[in-house]
Amino acid sequence: MTSLPAAETGRFPSQALPAPRDGPGGFAISVLRETADLLRLEPAWWDLYRRTPSATPFQSPAWLIPWWCGFRPGRLLTVAVRAGDGRLVGLAPAYIEDGAGGRRLLPLGIGASDHLDILLDPAAAGAAAALAAGVAAERAAFAVWELEDLAPDAAAWRLPVPAGARETVADQVACPVLPLPPGAGSLADLCPTVKRRKISLARNRSARRGGFESLDATDAAGATALFERLVALHAARWESQGEPGVLAEEAVRDFHRAAVPRLAAAGLVRFHAVRLAGGTAAVLYALRDRHRVYAYLSGFDPAFRFESPGVSVMAAALDGARRDGARSFHFLRGQEPYKYEWGAVDIWNRRRSLRWAP
Repeated sequence: MTSLPAAETGRFPSQALPAPRDGPGGFAISVLRETADLLRLEPAWWDLYRRTPSATPFQSPAWLIPWWCGFRPGRLLTVAVRAGDGRLVGLAPAYIEDGAGGRRLLPLGIGASDHLDILLDPAAAGAAAALAAGVAAERAAFAVWELEDLAPDAAAWRLPVPAGARETVADQVACPVLPLPPGAGSLADLCPTVKRRKISLARNRSARRGGFESLDATDAAGATALFERLVALHAARWESQGEPGVLAEEAVRDFHRAAVPRLAAAGLVRFHAVRLAGGTAAVLYALRDRHRVYAYLSGFDPAFRFESPGVSVMAAALDGARRDGARSFHFLRGQEPYKYEWGAVDIWNRRRSLRWAP
């Protein structure tokens, strides 16, 4: 993995990007092909991230820079658009994959991210057209631009179809979401009756084992420590079922080890944990921003299966989200039955493909 600057800074040195070319509407377009260019972009990237209302932590440099530096699955081809005053107003973080599916332009973060997108400043009229034109100008290097895992409010829906391209759109995966209305005073106001009973049962069983304690961490040290505990719990849970789990690969663990302290420095992560009988029985890794909480990954100790610590840690995360003023709790990709027990409803991610004729 490429060595990254200390997480505490939250910034990389701001230096000149590759020489831009003129784009439509007076915008300047730069194409980033080297990792060093991606690192230099970080300060402006953060600024644009904060100006993009639909952006999730999966589009932040705290997530995507460690992803690229850790995996590098192809050739970097990221397109940046700047306004006349030099502000970054559009960004398509992407790379070219040359594989069984042909040469495709794919988003950074694919595979590890539940929501993918570009970044666009909504106040910069014409930035979407300039970004689309900037990518289209590179079409000799790929046959299709895949815009994957787009939420209904994704910025990528604002991109016009470039001249000569053919667009297809398809449903991709359901991402169940639990709305958190402002008036909800407790979990009883949010969850269906059957889930409230399961929460009560988990707490009663935990009490008979000596009681449980909920804790959380948002700082880099605390979040890193709970991530390491999650690695162990996740492995124990999936090994008990004869499967490896998503953290089995060292490269995946290293990616998260690089991302977690950077997410913490930016205030974009919170780890929740439940301690039971003197040990950490469950951990939930959650991302958060813009009044939204994303339950990314959890694990629990199979030795405490009877006490359902997974239920208790999810209840703690929901309580924390409600207290923090979140408006929605996202269970992310997949239609596992437990998500609907909490009252979640499906929101569909879709794929937008822009293909050029050979």
